[in-house]
Amino acid sequence: MSSIRQINIKIDKLTKSIENAVTGDSFKTQIHPVLQKDLKQLRKTDWLFDWEGEAKDKNKLIFKLTIVGNPDTVQGLISLQDRKDHIFMHLIESNKFNRGPKKVYMGVPANLVAYACKLSWEYEYAGYVSFESKTKLINHYRLTLGASLLFGNFMAIDTKAANKLIDQYFPKNQ
Repeated sequence: MSSIRQINIKIDKLTKSIENAVTGDSFKTQIHPVLQKDLKQLRKTDWLFDWEGEAKDKNKLIFKLTIVGNPDTVQGLISLQDRKDHIFMHLIESNKFNRGPKKVYMGVPANLVAYACKLSWEYEYAGYVSFESKTKLINHYRLTLGASLLFGNFMAIDTKAANKLIDQYFPKNQ
């Protein structure tokens, strides 16, 4: 049985991709599965969570967000699980330089959540994504992601909210 962690990341801004926090310049991104060689490059000092340990759970899919043209610098990571009727979000994290008041890029967490919604459509789950939220962030996720409270701290992003996020980060004309 895999452990469930509460999602505890602020959605700093809904952007078109990710944008420089100082200049507002937007940068196109790519999301790829994390490979074994990527895990070795993820320095523990840049990350709050043990992503190598997370990747050992064969039920989880780990993805990395990078900027197009700069595939070696990971902007953020997400751990997802196919629950056979929706995608479950186990863990999401921005790289150290994308956290706090002096972050380099805005939009990293929302970009990763939008990808989870996109993956849900690809798996034919109509965009449904669920996760367990920290209590203090439940209303934040309602407002920023359009998530709904299911029970306890478990939340879900439904088709309508998923489509809004997907259209924001993965427009069809791109």
